[in-house]
Amino acid sequence: DQYDIIDKHTQSGLELVEKYVKFVKERTEIEQNYAKQLRNLTKKYNPKRGCKEEQECRFSNHQSFLDILNEMNDYAGQRELIAENMMMNICIELTKYLQELKMERKTHLSEAKKAQQSLESTYKQLDSSKKRFEREWREADKAAQYAEKTDQDINATKADVEKAKQQANMRTHIAEECKNDYAAQLQKYNKEQSQFYFSDMPLIFNKLQDMDERRVRKLAQGYVLFSDTERHVMPIIGKCLEGVNKAGTNVNERNDSIALIEQYKSGFERPGDLDFEDYSQGINRASSDSSLGTLGTPKGPLELLGKNRSKPFWLFSKKSKLSPSPSSLTPLSTPPASSPANGPPSPKFGRDPLSYCLKEINKTVKPRISSFRTLGRMVSHPEDFGHLPPEQRRKRLQQKLDDIGKELQKEVDQRCALEKMKDVYEKNPQMGDPASLSPQINQTAQNMERLRLELSKYEKADAETSLMAVSKCTVVIYLYLLFSICVSPSSPDGTHSEEGTPDPSQAIYAEFDDDFEEEEELVAPIGQCTAMYNFPGASEGTITMQEGEVLSVVEEDKGDGWTRVRRANGNEGYIPTSYVSISLSK
Repeated sequence: DQYDIIDKHTQSGLELVEKYVKFVKERTEIEQNYAKQLRNLTKKYNPKRGCKEEQECRFSNHQSFLDILNEMNDYAGQRELIAENMMMNICIELTKYLQELKMERKTHLSEAKKAQQSLESTYKQLDSSKKRFEREWREADKAAQYAEKTDQDINATKADVEKAKQQANMRTHIAEECKNDYAAQLQKYNKEQSQFYFSDMPLIFNKLQDMDERRVRKLAQGYVLFSDTERHVMPIIGKCLEGVNKAGTNVNERNDSIALIEQYKSGFERPGDLDFEDYSQGINRASSDSSLGTLGTPKGPLELLGKNRSKPFWLFSKKSKLSPSPSSLTPLSTPPASSPANGPPSPKFGRDPLSYCLKEINKTVKPRISSFRTLGRMVSHPEDFGHLPPEQRRKRLQQKLDDIGKELQKEVDQRCALEKMKDVYEKNPQMGDPASLSPQINQTAQNMERLRLELSKYEKADAETSLMAVSKCTVVIYLYLLFSICVSPSSPDGTHSEEGTPDPSQAIYAEFDDDFEEEEELVAPIGQCTAMYNFPGASEGTITMQEGEVLSVVEEDKGDGWTRVRRANGNEGYIPTSYVSISLSK
């Protein structure tokens, strides 16, 4: 029955709901700011399109870092989802419910106030009738006393006595009426008071109690939602964290190294050994790796660089391929320098200068192949990727051919679509003018023609690249035929060799024939190799391999990272050179 206490209690309950709603709103702002900062962080460290970092994403450690950034972006999305659900399910719902509670509380308090005012009004009426009854009764008592005094007075006339009695009777009658009115008001007040305390106010208080209990129950549900909202997204957050963990376990340093090798291997051959120059014999013979049988002054790597002498000498790269200078490319038919006067001829020449020339060609022809390739790259244009190493040029050309093929197919599809649309316009003129499509069709035809020309150009460049990768045997055969046609096997004095005397040049020819036979006999193994890792051999031309398996080496690595091997059952195929330990037969 403590109205004021109930009023204060319900008001403090509503204030608690408002405070909790404000608390959740600030929590959602924190979550939103956190998610925004996470998204900005991932955006900051994500590589931009076309940058160097995007090209390195083929490596597992770079790709794993991108996976972590994606997982953190998803994690930020879950934090935003938490903030959104808290705002929708807690803040908005409680705010709406709080407005309903305020209206309900206002209604109940208004009813209680009306009941209180009604009871107070009835009490005022009762008090007024009571005071009137009291006043009228006093007046009637005074009138009765005056009438009795007048009746006992001997000097009073009969008229005065009658008048006093009438006055007393009137006052007594008024007093009786006030008494009856007071009794009625008292009965009414007692009835209303009983209803107020036993019916109206308990009912209002019960309503306020029910309202407050519902408020407490709703607030408790808000407390539960505060935790359930985050608990519901925890599985997804756990998956994000599992994705981060998986990104760490997916890093494979071995595959990264292999990918780097496959991407940047040049395809150049290793430079050959420099020959010993015996100046004591009086023969100057060039052993430069960029000349063909030149018999000039020997030059070292730095001298061969010429104007680029100040630049470093790079091994296994394009920079180490020395382009031949005009002075070093002397005619092959030029005879060697003569021996000192009145001295014996050089033992290296013997009697046949052709024999010496062929020996020189046999020793130097293999390193010269790289010089031919260098010359081929010098005349190629940058748009043909001629400035790149052979293996990289082949890959870039193939990639360019694929891109042009896709663009050409796109133009062809667009041309077909325009033709079909033109047919539709011709059959249904109301849908459009067929002539309006002619410029687009002509433009598409021009694009197709341009792409076909580019495709032909790059296909020709690819074919030239394959042509420049000529085999060693082909170059040797060419030089052998050149010398067999241009130079006759005669002695230095111009007489032919006798039948019984062995011709040194014939021995050299036989030596070349032996080299050709060795090139053709590729089926004979040249060594053994032991697998250090498992290789699935899923690509065409490859062969499966188990760790520890011993295979026969049929063909060495040509610079592309692959070695041809054979099993005991005769199956042959290619395997990565870095996956095996090779021991070649001496």
